[in-house]
Formats: sequence, structure tokens, C-alpha cells
Amino acid sequence: MNWNKKSSRKYHHGNLREALIEAALDLIGDKGVAGFTFAEAARKAGVSPAAPYRHFKDRDALMADVATKGFQAFNAALQAAWANGKPGPFLALQNTGRAYLEFARKEPAYYSAMFESGLQPPEYPELRKAGDEAFETLRNAVEALVSEVSSPHPPPVFMVALHIWAMSHGIASLFGRGDGASRRQPIEPPELLEANILIYLRGLGMDV
Repeated sequence: MNWNKKSSRKYHHGNLREALIEAALDLIGDKGVAGFTFAEAARKAGVSPAAPYRHFKDRDALMADVATKGFQAFNAALQAAWANGKPGPFLALQNTGRAYLEFARKEPAYYSAMFESGLQPPEYPELRKAGDEAFETLRNAVEALVSEVSSPHPPPVFMVALHIWAMSHGIASLFGRGDGASRRQPIEPPELLEANILIYLRGLGMDV
């Protein structure tokens, strides 16, 4: 993979924690989530090797903070795209899917920290909370859509939300990233995702 994606982030040394997070994001963009050490993050931020320990017990704790901030920004993007279901649940869900792909394209370093760092969310409560909140936004969107199904046996919301999350993540990871890990296809990622979701929902008997 070619992770060589330079960042325009500027460090603010008055806030060591933020400076280290920004440094980690740059290093993830350059080397991937496993390609740098805690000491390198300190050097990138322009501080001594001991300085990060004022805020983080180790590299994984720093990565957890990066991933947490990523999920928070990700969720904000999803919520803005969902727009409380306007102009309608299906179109709003499509907009949410586009926001998913757009985040992966614009923020590949955050995306890698969120999904590829190998961290165990139960060990980092803030990370788990941020990830759960992002999924809840998608689940709420699916719930609004399923509520419009005129069927005595509508599909289970949680299952549909997981399936759409998996489709979105797969397309974003394979074809929609903003770094060298993305693969090129003749179909644009948003079009591919919208087609997949449409086929899937119609396969469940939903009239969309």
C-alpha cells in the first residue's frame, strides 16, 4: 500500500495532546497505522520522547484517541447527511451512504485509525462510545426507512443496519479511500453503493 498522503495539518504546541494526535495522523498518512513508534510521534510533534507520557500511557492509547476523534467527526458527517430523514428516508439514507464514502476519501488517516488499528474498543470506553454512536446514526436511518414498509413482517432493523454498514465499509475500503489503498473501478463508489443498497432493499421486499 502507498500511504504517502501528506497532510496540511498545523501543530499547536500550546496543546500537547492535540499536537500528538495531529502528528499521529500525519504518520498514519505516511506509513499506515502500524508504521511508526510512540517516539516518532513525539519527534513529529516537536517534543521530547518523554513528553507524550503526560497524556498517553503508550502508543495504543494515542491511537485510541485518534480513532475516537475520527469516529466523532465521522458521526457528525453522517448526521448532517441524514438530516433527520429529509427529504425522505430513502434519499436521506443514500445521502448518508455518500457521506460515509466521502469521509473515507477525505480522511484516510482517521479512517485507518478507526478501522485498522487493531485496538479493542472495550478497553477504551470513549472509543467504544464514539463508534457506537456512529453506528446508531445509521441504525436510526434504517429504522425510519423500515417503518415505512407496509408488511406484517418487516425486516429487523439491526440486521439491515449491519448489512448496509458492511456494504458501505467494503466499498469505502476497496474503492473509495483517499490514499494508495484504494482500487480503481469503472463505476464510481457512490454509484456502486447506491446500486448495492437498492438491490439489497428490494431483495427484502421493500418498495424503494
